Amino acid sequence: MKKGLRVVVTMRDSLKSFLHKVVLVVMVVGPLVATAYAIVLLWNRAVSWPDLAILAGMYIASAVGIGIGYHRMLTHRGFDAPAPVRAFFLALGSMAVEGPAIEWAATHVKHHAKADQEGDPHSPLEGFWHAHLGWLFRDRMVRSGVWAKPFENDRVAHFIDRTFWVWAVLGFLIPAGLGYAWNGWNGLWTGVLWGGVVRVGLVHHVTWSVNSICHTFGRRPFATKDESRNQWVVGILSLGEGWHNNHHASPQTAVHGFEWWQVDINGYIIRTMDKLRLIKHVHYDRPRAARRARRGQREPVAARSPAERV
Repeated sequence: MKKGLRVVVTMRDSLKSFLHKVVLVVMVVGPLVATAYAIVLLWNRAVSWPDLAILAGMYIASAVGIGIGYHRMLTHRGFDAPAPVRAFFLALGSMAVEGPAIEWAATHVKHHAKADQEGDPHSPLEGFWHAHLGWLFRDRMVRSGVWAKPFENDRVAHFIDRTFWVWAVLGFLIPAGLGYAWNGWNGLWTGVLWGGVVRVGLVHHVTWSVNSICHTFGRRPFATKDESRNQWVVGILSLGEGWHNNHHASPQTAVHGFEWWQVDINGYIIRTMDKLRLIKHVHYDRPRAARRARRGQREPVAARSPAERV
């Protein structure tokens, strides 16, 4: 009797896990399919090839700004860059309208310090919807205090942070201007629609998927103390940020695609800038702790400051 009950419970849990993963896949793919369907329905009425080119260009610029500027450069100090380069990438990140640079980085510092534990701003342990979107409505963004301390002397970051809305609005004016140059006033409005509104929605959704999808299912080549996972769909859509278990195993490493087949557009850009000497002190190597974790061994963790835990 007990054996039969265990079989039923196992089957029920397996079904729940399968259905949960189906929901997550729909969450990732659904908005993309809906966008593609809208394009088909509106073709030659409210969307054309120039609109799609503007959408693609602005999406890549915003995703690069978040991935390279906000994340790998500012938050984790994966490389050093002169002020113009730093300002450029942080301005692109601001155009994604995910919040001011310091606020975004401080929140991410806290996430790494408390990943999937009490105090993590967006852990799926509080529910998938909380991790994906709900945490934003509970005032979980960090604006000051110990988590923002690593950036207190970063003048470039503070300037871009204070002028956030200038860059956010510019993220809509640029596609509007490109659309107007192509097709007059009609092109201006479709440029704002696709290169502005739709682009921001897609970038937000993909970024949130790193918080939710990549802490819920996928591959775990490294034995980190959190639930971070590599998810190839998110990896491609986010230009490399979806190799999340790699990242949590070695946060300061500037290139997240550790294997040749792990597509990491942001990493390719960083390598190219390094070769052109636009940046310096790029962190490429995985630390010893990450290599040992891959062999299934745990590296003892000493008490560290919030700045050292990212």
